[in-house]
Amino acid sequence: MTAQRHDVAIVGGGIVGLATALALTERFPRCTVVLAEKERQLACHQSGHNSGVIHAGIYYKPGSYKAQLCVEGVRLMKTFCEANGVAYENCGKVIVATTEDELPRLQMLYERGIANRVPGLRMLAAAELREIEPHARALRALHSAQTAIVDYRAVAAAMAARLEQQGVQILTGAAVRGIVRYADGLGLATSCGTVEARNLVNCAGLYADTVARLMGVQPDVRIIPFRGEYYTLRRDRAVVRGLVYPVPDPEFPFLGVHFTKRISGEIEAGPNAVLAFAREGYRMRTVNLAELLGVLGYRGFWKMAAKYWRTGSYEIYRSLSKRAFVRALQHLVPEVREDDLAPGGAGVRAQAVSPDGALLDDFKISETANAIHVLNAPSPAATASLAIGKHIAALAGKSFGLG
Repeated sequence: MTAQRHDVAIVGGGIVGLATALALTERFPRCTVVLAEKERQLACHQSGHNSGVIHAGIYYKPGSYKAQLCVEGVRLMKTFCEANGVAYENCGKVIVATTEDELPRLQMLYERGIANRVPGLRMLAAAELREIEPHARALRALHSAQTAIVDYRAVAAAMAARLEQQGVQILTGAAVRGIVRYADGLGLATSCGTVEARNLVNCAGLYADTVARLMGVQPDVRIIPFRGEYYTLRRDRAVVRGLVYPVPDPEFPFLGVHFTKRISGEIEAGPNAVLAFAREGYRMRTVNLAELLGVLGYRGFWKMAAKYWRTGSYEIYRSLSKRAFVRALQHLVPEVREDDLAPGGAGVRAQAVSPDGALLDDFKISETANAIHVLNAPSPAATASLAIGKHIAALAGKSFGLG
């Protein structure tokens, strides 16, 4: 590969990296951008293994990155899909409170959604819920009419096509193995040659902290991978019409097992959240010893484990026991049975954890010399990707002197 000097190199060909490249080229048409992805295809990991939901923006603390960028991102994502022929469906979503102690938390979610200007929100009585989801049971429910579903791999493919039309160089099979700082830029040693750029945007997802360290940056968080495992509902037992979610635990940044309609028409049930033994550990038996030792050697992991050991133990038990998994689903839809479910896929969430054991709930985007690092971008990052890209492009315009 010739060492052409680019204005910006983006590391990571997931949906956030692609959206960032789009935003840079749209805001700064003369900016030359190269995107390096270690896999042979784009969107292979978090972007291609998520539930496909276009989240409305209900859960997130008003004023947070997630709240602002998710709500804006919904509008941008649907507009992008319509303009580029990507199918999506406004199937709607209900969050159901099945016990009295969940009712105040459901009300809090409604108030957050209103504060975040989420359209189409309304509280439902039990009888109203049955009109939307006849098999769900709850004391009350929150209905989000504008929550939608999409295939994010298709979105990523459409983004890549747009980028290629705009002259962005997309390199696949280009794992970044080292980064050298020059007087006037950076040299990225990749598995298919050297990439030179004046600036870098790190959208490496599961390896975002690793890429930061290649630049000599010591991030104040570490990525810990959590695997989410799904079952698929038999087509003749499709007991939900759209999306049925529980009221989440406010102390744990995962949404709990739920039912999700896919754009293909399939219904998924899950996911749980268990520690993965590799950053790309989609199966329990997949172990990367070096990565596992890195987790076990991190004091933040042990502080997190001490804080969440009860929840974590239950998640492991539910991973090993289909019966326990089904019992959790029956809180939402009582008539679902074990033989209704077949093993499905899995995803791995890149969760940033601080040294004190805190699970970072909000997006974390940091700036260093000649670089912007997306260090925490879990759900709803896919929904918010185009808004995240615009935010990063604005930062880059100032930090990198683009114009």
